Amino acid sequence: MNDIRMIRENPEEFKQRIEARQIEVDVDQILALDTQRRALITQVEEIKAERNAGSKLVGKTKDPAERQQLIDQMAGLGDKITALDTQATEVDRELNDILLGIPNLPDADVPIGKDETENVPGPERGAPLREFGFEPKPHWDLAEELELIDFERAAKIAGSRTYILRGDLARLQRALIDWMLDVHTSRHGYLEVQPPYQVFAETLVGTSQLPKFADTLFHDIEEDKWLIPTAEVPVTNFYREEILDGNTLPVYHVAATPCFRREKVSAGRDVRGIKRVFQFMKVELVKFVKPEESADELMRLVDEACYIAEELGLHYRLLDLCTGDLGFGAAHTYDIEVWAPGCQEWLEVSSCSNMRDFQARRANIRYRADNGKPALLHTLNGSGLALPRVLIAIMEDH
Repeated sequence: MNDIRMIRENPEEFKQRIEARQIEVDVDQILALDTQRRALITQVEEIKAERNAGSKLVGKTKDPAERQQLIDQMAGLGDKITALDTQATEVDRELNDILLGIPNLPDADVPIGKDETENVPGPERGAPLREFGFEPKPHWDLAEELELIDFERAAKIAGSRTYILRGDLARLQRALIDWMLDVHTSRHGYLEVQPPYQVFAETLVGTSQLPKFADTLFHDIEEDKWLIPTAEVPVTNFYREEILDGNTLPVYHVAATPCFRREKVSAGRDVRGIKRVFQFMKVELVKFVKPEESADELMRLVDEACYIAEELGLHYRLLDLCTGDLGFGAAHTYDIEVWAPGCQEWLEVSSCSNMRDFQARRANIRYRADNGKPALLHTLNGSGLALPRVLIAIMEDH
């Protein structure tokens, strides 16, 4: 969530930075609600002070009639306080609902652009492009010929955009997940965790999937719990409503979980094979850091994810996402894309993002700063890496 104080004190800067994301926000409405809320709070405090003074006066008043008159006046003030408190709560809820629907502000060095066509690609890295003496096949054809993926039986038991990995491909995914976890824990200093796969709504609010993206999530209505779209959701919320010791930062966690997403795409190549599916495995990296360290930590996160692509001998590139393509909660994001020669396209296998204090404010995650006062920390996350697109690149390239 964006800082209301920043909006109040720098409305024009806020408007310019949020417009860079190709969205419009009614800043005047936000400021009006904020002014109204603060005025109501001031009124309540003034009336409470008046009531406190009157209560002391009641204790000193000896005349019964005068005393009763004061008591009646205090009761009237209590009714006013209740009414104003109710009004302030309603205004605060309206303001909060608006703020929850506004994305994070982009960092100053994020490229300005309207959509994904204006992302800035970096130099291509990793293994050189392979030269085939034939036309490489897409993974769905390879998988069918080698009996590595069963789409028909998956559709029979779970519907479209599901799949069953078989034999060596199932074994490869299991081996990749174990190896990635080992790399990130032993080489990069992460602590492995295994979070729940179902979470409360407020958990998704904390990482900004709710309320904005409710239609892309799977919801258990009876239990009122949601299937996680990424391990970022439960892992980031480990420290919700907590104040961490500043001396323990940075904190790094890694988790391998299934991810459940109701992504909506048009029929065609995007829904063929295992590129866009409702359930997939992913190794997720999450960082909790001091604000002054988050920019450097983002580049370290990118390097940690790129290391996996390098070691797998994949051809890949970095994309610096422009303002119009940033994820809702991100202030700066680098995508890692691997080349799939059969599909003839770049496939995103990781988005490494600095969320700054956006998630921490929503989830109230703080640390004890050097001055002894609690302050919002910064959170970062990225895939290290996401299956099954890594499987696609390995199959088609090797």
